[in-house]
Amino acid sequence: MSTLVDTSIWIEYFRSGNYSEKLDFLIDENLVVINDLILSELVPFLKVRNQRKVIDLLHNIKKLKLSINWDQIIDFQFKCLKNGLNGIGIPDLIIAQNAMQNGAEIYSHDNHFRLMKDILELHLTD
Repeated sequence: MSTLVDTSIWIEYFRSGNYSEKLDFLIDENLVVINDLILSELVPFLKVRNQRKVIDLLHNIKKLKLSINWDQIIDFQFKCLKNGLNGIGIPDLIIAQNAMQNGAEIYSHDNHFRLMKDILELHLTD
């Protein structure tokens, strides 16, 4: 199963090497995927730091096509609110939807995904 690596993991990986063992394994096994939303969160900061090689490497990762179903996003947000999760942002819901549409797991340090796991039936990588 492919693994959609969230921005939070990439940032820690680049900043301090955290999560490197797990992420290196996923990369070596060719299981990592990315999408345009995650790239749009990462690339501007990498450009500011003139990290062209890293940007090129990120663009070479298999990319999941984003096909946003806004009715499903509304339903996801409704389910979250109904279960007391008031702080879930639309980008996290889009990432969850994108992973589900493509049968991918999510690898994230963002606690929102753990909170949404059972509500939305997400598959997370530990």
